[in-house]
Amino acid sequence: MGSSLSNLTEWGPIAGDGPGLGDIPESCVACVFLYLTPPEICNLAGLNRAFRDAASSDAVWESKLPHNYQDLLDLLPPERYQNLCKKDVFALLSRPVPFDDGNKVAWLDKVTGRVCLSISTKAMSITGIEDRRYWNWVSTEESRFNIVAYLQQIWWFEVDGSIKFPLPPDIYTLSFRIHLGRFSKRLGRRVCYFEHTHGWDIKPVRFDLSTSNGQESSTECFLDDCVADEANGCHKRGCWIEYKVGEFIVTESNPAIEIRFSMKQIDCTHSKGGICVDNVSIIPSNLKVGRRRRALK
Repeated sequence: MGSSLSNLTEWGPIAGDGPGLGDIPESCVACVFLYLTPPEICNLAGLNRAFRDAASSDAVWESKLPHNYQDLLDLLPPERYQNLCKKDVFALLSRPVPFDDGNKVAWLDKVTGRVCLSISTKAMSITGIEDRRYWNWVSTEESRFNIVAYLQQIWWFEVDGSIKFPLPPDIYTLSFRIHLGRFSKRLGRRVCYFEHTHGWDIKPVRFDLSTSNGQESSTECFLDDCVADEANGCHKRGCWIEYKVGEFIVTESNPAIEIRFSMKQIDCTHSKGGICVDNVSIIPSNLKVGRRRRALK
């Protein structure tokens, strides 16, 4: 089927010998595009003029945008989006849109057009963050925000944050992105150090989330299974892991929903350390995110 399609010209398989793709009205092509994903539309745009024009239709791209996409545009200076067609608006919003001093970003998934959020640790409240004996800020290209919080050692471990945002109706998953150990580049290679990593196998960390409309979720997890998995090695060390806190449902975007989240291990009978905290992500629950190394429930 693919080869026969490729042989079609705008005027038919052979000029004057029956209908071809060029005979399909642009309005019909646009109706088909309503059921395709943005990448599929872009791939088909090069077939002929009717497909190309339909692939630029505002009606087509309006259907790919969330109904409240103007809320995302309002995070940008007006000159960035004024006079843009809907296709260009989608392209603009599918790239990270920073807000709150650049410590939070929103974007549209390029395949589904659904809204995703990420919150940097810079926008969170971290116990002891001002004391360099406990915490340090580490610049890195491995973070969306180019900076992560690294804990050397502490007894009372607590990270809290919140965000208020007009999310479109959907089911969302909230996760913390965490890395056991400190990392750097040496002679062009990634190297991890675990001299400060301790205490995470003694008691579990508690993750919590709650929303302004009364939804709550919590889970507990041992961040380090060094003792439990000596035979196979410490597979949680040296890589970024997204720890799922829970899910919540948004039924309407107005008023904006507020989401509060935390991770804590406040048992002061032992110290803990050697961990990097990058960000919190809020992503539609059934959305496959290629950047995730692993999502733990």
